[in-house]
Amino acid sequence: MAGILDSLQLVDGPTIRSRVPIRAAIEAVQRVLRSGHDPDADPPRGVVDVSRGQLLLMPSELGGWIGQKLATVAPANPARGLERIQAIYVLVDAKTLTPVAVLDGTELTSLRTPAVSAAALDVVAAAGAASLVVFGTGPQGVRHVEAVRAIRPIDRVRFVGRDPERARRAVASVARPGLDVAVGSAADLADADVVVCATTAREPLFDGALVPDHAAVVAVGSHEPAARELPGDLLGRAHVIVESTRVALREAGDVILAIGVGHLSADELIPMSKLFDGSPAPSGRPVVVKTCGMGWQDLAVAPLALTEGAFG
Repeated sequence: MAGILDSLQLVDGPTIRSRVPIRAAIEAVQRVLRSGHDPDADPPRGVVDVSRGQLLLMPSELGGWIGQKLATVAPANPARGLERIQAIYVLVDAKTLTPVAVLDGTELTSLRTPAVSAAALDVVAAAGAASLVVFGTGPQGVRHVEAVRAIRPIDRVRFVGRDPERARRAVASVARPGLDVAVGSAADLADADVVVCATTAREPLFDGALVPDHAAVVAVGSHEPAARELPGDLLGRAHVIVESTRVALREAGDVILAIGVGHLSADELIPMSKLFDGSPAPSGRPVVVKTCGMGWQDLAVAPLALTEGAFG
């Protein structure tokens, strides 16, 4: 009998990038939500505190696949020149429970997080959205530019960050002919159609009154109940989309803290799946999309990275 490793595919980061365009990842997430999958039924994420950070255990099952991500969160890593979040991902055949592939989970996370954001923005952002403000100059901030540009005609991007040099590098990494991209500030929110928050902030990044009524705001930076990127008063005047009500009320500090001071109530939360079931799209005031990351999102995208022969 062959060993378990003999037929196991090893899929590294560059291979994922070459096989899975951002638009394909966005469409994969949307297909799962249109299929009737209920994110609230996804297995809960396991969070294990360790001496230098956290271990995240993220299982899911979709169709013919089971997936398990092991992610590590090391807050001190950026100062060492390492990624704050690193991961490996195991893809398993759901029928036989045979492991099929091990993927670079860091790259998978870097891809699926903006894909989830863009999947929701594709429904709620203004059709002609052209101006994007990104808080955060790391990999997620940069990848969100690509994702939002895949679904809207963005021609102006402003990066806002604490480190001017990192902000300049982020600008250089997305520079393209015809794209107005520069280092910006919170003042750029006045003209923003889409706002992305992808930071490690624990307190609000800006005054909520600066966000225009027509804007769509995505916050992806935290999965901790005591940390937030957005001010509560913004959530209080916005339609608030969450990937899962259960997860939002357990992990999403932006939501939990806004509810705690009376800006928002739990029954006002709109599950992301409602955007894909034929319900009218939210309108008339800002839209906030708050995500913490769930196992089904990784599993929606991971099979796209396999070679053709691995599909059953």
